[in-house]
Amino acid sequence: THLIAWMHHHGIDCDIVTDHELHKDGVAAIAGYQTLMTGTHPEYHTIETLNALQEFRDGYGGNLIYLGGNGFYWRVAAKDEDASMLEIRRAEDGVRTWASEPGEYYHMLDGGNYGGLWRRNDRPPQQLVGIGFAAQGNFVGMPYKRVCFSPEMEWVFKGIQNEAFLGDFGFSGNGAAGFELDRTDRRLDGGEHVVFILAQSFDEGNKFMLVPEEVLTTYSNVSGCSSDQARRSDMVYFRTESGAQIFSVGSITFC
Repeated sequence: THLIAWMHHHGIDCDIVTDHELHKDGVAAIAGYQTLMTGTHPEYHTIETLNALQEFRDGYGGNLIYLGGNGFYWRVAAKDEDASMLEIRRAEDGVRTWASEPGEYYHMLDGGNYGGLWRRNDRPPQQLVGIGFAAQGNFVGMPYKRVCFSPEMEWVFKGIQNEAFLGDFGFSGNGAAGFELDRTDRRLDGGEHVVFILAQSFDEGNKFMLVPEEVLTTYSNVSGCSSDQARRSDMVYFRTESGAQIFSVGSITFC
């Protein structure tokens, strides 16, 4: 990936942990590290992988860098005896290529648990990384605009030449915020942490649509703000009581 190539170019050592290892070994697979960084699109998670990430953050004080969008979205189940077998039930709503039929919303491989979105299973991604899926478009990218000028967050922008616009270039869509966008939602994150919104990117070209679970009617959505305000990407940072630091970019085209 671009991210791994960039790290190798700059001589940054890293280990790669697969989803299968995280599912099989739980937090033990990552407990020895200070920081875990995702790729572009960590969309599908079992209860085991999600619990491992939560324990890494809250139990070990591990830092999380979420460098994608549409992450921690669908609940899936895995068969321990056959690592190649996964199960997904696309229940209720969500952006999906097909829909589960009524009566087929429950998994077979993990004891009959309810499938669908983690948001519908009381584990919205906002609780883990501060942001969650909000809007989808084509591979069109946009820059972020810095919105946080708090003195305690100045270190984040150190060394950046153009602080007003971040990521107005890129291999995918010509912008760092594109394709699938995540944003904050204080109704879903639990309200336990002070979340700094560092930068934002709004769909000013009207090329994105709100995801189904955000829509109420043709003229209203669950955010309480206008559709134009809700179709955005939020870049955020926060700390937890365990000392963990969380940085999330909210876009698939970021890296």
